[in-house]
Amino acid sequence: MKQSIQLRLGQQLTMTPQLQQAIKLLQLSTLDLQREIQDALESNLMLESAEEGEAERDGAPASSAEDSERQRHEADAAVDAELPSEPTSALPDDLPLDSDWSDTYESDAGEQYAGPSASAGVGSGNEVDLFAQQSRPQTLHEHLEWQLNLGHLGARDRLIAEALIDAIDADGYLRLDPAELLETLDLEDLERDEIEAVLHAVQALDPPGIGARDPRECLLLQLRQLPAETPQRAEALKICERLFNALARNDLDELRRHTKLSDLELGRALALIRSLQPRPGALISDHRPDYVIPDVLVRKRAGIWQVELNPDTQPKLRVNEDYVKLIRRADDGAENTCLKTHLQEARWFIKSLLSRNDTVLRVAAKIVELQHDFFEYGEEAMRPLILRDVADSLELHESTVSRVTTQKYMHTPRGTLEFKYFFSSHVGTAAGGECSSTAIRAFIRKLVAAETANKPLSDSKIAGILSEQGINVARRTVAKYREAMGIPPSNERKRL
Repeated sequence: MKQSIQLRLGQQLTMTPQLQQAIKLLQLSTLDLQREIQDALESNLMLESAEEGEAERDGAPASSAEDSERQRHEADAAVDAELPSEPTSALPDDLPLDSDWSDTYESDAGEQYAGPSASAGVGSGNEVDLFAQQSRPQTLHEHLEWQLNLGHLGARDRLIAEALIDAIDADGYLRLDPAELLETLDLEDLERDEIEAVLHAVQALDPPGIGARDPRECLLLQLRQLPAETPQRAEALKICERLFNALARNDLDELRRHTKLSDLELGRALALIRSLQPRPGALISDHRPDYVIPDVLVRKRAGIWQVELNPDTQPKLRVNEDYVKLIRRADDGAENTCLKTHLQEARWFIKSLLSRNDTVLRVAAKIVELQHDFFEYGEEAMRPLILRDVADSLELHESTVSRVTTQKYMHTPRGTLEFKYFFSSHVGTAAGGECSSTAIRAFIRKLVAAETANKPLSDSKIAGILSEQGINVARRTVAKYREAMGIPPSNERKRL
């Protein structure tokens, strides 16, 4: 084969750093975007917050060395004025080694000094306990060990109790057979009865029902801790002790036959059981709450739904003009090159941020326009919508719309909803149209809420009612939507 030079024309898509940055900002959530902006402010000297820049320009001019020295002397004088002119008590030259500071020194108010930990929370009402605000959530094991420290267990029993607490899971159940501790703990003459006795002490801790080995024991522990005069307590104990399987199946006929109770008494006993906590460990949560900050706000003004960006999530950034003036065009020095690079990066970052905000606002406005009936009438009026519908309307790529709708939220009169909430599949109707799966879930929820307590609707009955309304949906589809909403089947929803 002979070598030759050929000229070819072609097109190639290149992901420039600027385009990569724009795509990255587009798919970030509000909290991630704030962290990204803060990192950019710290790393790029050309970027500044508009609020900070206005404060520097609108405030007093930069103080000179003499002004700084004068302010320092004024601050020292203010501190000296707050100190007492004479000590309240004279300190001896020699103090015993075992003496306590509070035994020797007392403040002007006559209260003994209790160290920095006590003084942080004592004083005027304007003082803030910073340590209390920054403390992490307490875990379930820490809560149980704190109560254990308040008790008066011996060293041997405390060792057994700590082993039992370590075996309690997040739901509050003991996942270790007490017999296994006989091999785990290195204690002489350790017997199962001794472990059971310590287990009863652990089960008496807060929250009620902690340390149970199964749901039946968990309910019994909570019922036994209720006051004896609690209505229907004895009946509830009898049901949990002897008829727990029938209770789990919600077999009202078997419960009525074995308890010999009237419908009213049986209903009150079951209501008392349902008021208990089947997972007591969940009451002591060690997870911080996740707060949702909406990206856009949807309001109805003069009969028109309007969409606007959340001003609290849109920091105003700009280029520092003072540093821009330092750039010399013909200078190729290292410092001047660094300033030029930071200036270009700052301008691209601001441009990418503005592009992100514009795209988010356009997509949100189009969603509100296409789902107008939802905002007017609720979930039952939700129409089927897919990403391609919004992408074609705005002349955007479907992947761009997917990035915009991920982890983005809008605050509406019907709650704070994720953008993805408005996209759903569809089911055909008898008239040849389409019905959104979100609307079908709303119909099912409405039918279940209005059903008769002693005759709940089955999945087949719900499918038949929807078919009468023109929505062709199979029984298994109704069951799938019902399970997704956390609604139990008809036999478990039956009430007296």
